[in-house]
Amino acid sequence: MPIYEYKCEKCHEHFEEIQKFSDDPLKKCRSCGGKLKKLITNSSFVLKGSGWYVTDYPSADRKKASDKKKSSATVKDDKPEKKADDKKEAVKT
Repeated sequence: MPIYEYKCEKCHEHFEEIQKFSDDPLKKCRSCGGKLKKLITNSSFVLKGSGWYVTDYPSADRKKASDKKKSSATVKDDKPEKKADDKKEAVKT
């Protein structure tokens, strides 16, 4: 269940509350009965570890290796196209 943060507009008390997604937001401060404001906070959810895809968080070495593979594949792809164009030009003359 998510943790929500609230702040009282009257006494300025700041607290966290564990609530279900389906629960209505709190409206009254538990200390003074003042109006509560629901705060927006950053999530602490971070994906790390060895169980994720290599492309998600590549190390510097893996990134260099994948860049080399991409550049060599591009060079190989360009060569056959040039040969095909040369053959067509030879047939035209």
